Amino acid sequence: MASRLHAHIGTFRQLEILLAVYETGSIKAASEKLFLTQPTISMQLKKLTEAIGLPIYQQIGRKLKFTDAGIVTAQTAKQILQSCENLDMQLSNLKGLSSGTLRIASATTAKYFIPHLLGPFCQRYPGIDIQFTVANRQTVIERFEQSLDDFYVFSYVPEHLDLQATEFMPNDLVAIAKAGHPLTQEQSVSLERFCQEDFLIREQGSGTRYSTESFFRQQGCQPNIKMTIASNEAIIHSVLSGLGVSILSAHTLAFGEIYGVEVLTVEGLPIQSNWSFSWAKNQQLSPIAKVFLDYVEHEGKEMMHKALAL
Repeated sequence: MASRLHAHIGTFRQLEILLAVYETGSIKAASEKLFLTQPTISMQLKKLTEAIGLPIYQQIGRKLKFTDAGIVTAQTAKQILQSCENLDMQLSNLKGLSSGTLRIASATTAKYFIPHLLGPFCQRYPGIDIQFTVANRQTVIERFEQSLDDFYVFSYVPEHLDLQATEFMPNDLVAIAKAGHPLTQEQSVSLERFCQEDFLIREQGSGTRYSTESFFRQQGCQPNIKMTIASNEAIIHSVLSGLGVSILSAHTLAFGEIYGVEVLTVEGLPIQSNWSFSWAKNQQLSPIAKVFLDYVEHEGKEMMHKALAL
């Protein structure tokens, strides 16, 4: 029975490749994710197709359209690989967490402090692999919907998702301008005056943009948006170039040396929120994830507060 089943579903590696193509939507993206060549991906999918005896997908222009057989095989592949990973986690627990993988997907701005959190943890458990994905808020939500990670880091935890969360550290969004800008000479700036300046805003799907737009909506003001920019670093350099003012997380300035940028005292600011580590309510945490969560709650919070105080 087992050999007949194996003949139909192919090897674990083929299932991993199939799942990567299914989740990324293309052979090229799957090859980059798995560090394999595109011909290797295509060859393994061809072998899997032969083993199943049914076509897995159709090529329509540049897009792949999965057949019913391909969809059900990909969904089953995910369950099989997840079961294998759970087994690996349980065995790792018996070995004293000497191996295994911890997956974290984080909103872009959290990349400034999460590595400082992961460093000591990895030193304590050197055999553990970390997969740290940095993306905007919308992409992190999509990763949760696909159950790709153990933890998802948000500033505002999405209320429509079935998540548990633990608040980790504050995330204040502050107004910034180039040193020497006229607004830096004022002790207090009205929100109406601030909104008259050319405003640089993060892209759609960004958590910072979500928070900023919510703030202006609540205040009944509309900023004078000049540019939409897809990274905090690019916004900072644009501010330094005199292209406008912006609102960014204070973490973008606290971690790293940012010269030539000043925080403005603007009415109603900073926008206050908290970073949270979130995980699926209906998904049991792996042994590694449980240990990491305990580390975050009991040591990580204090560690980050000390780092921010420096």
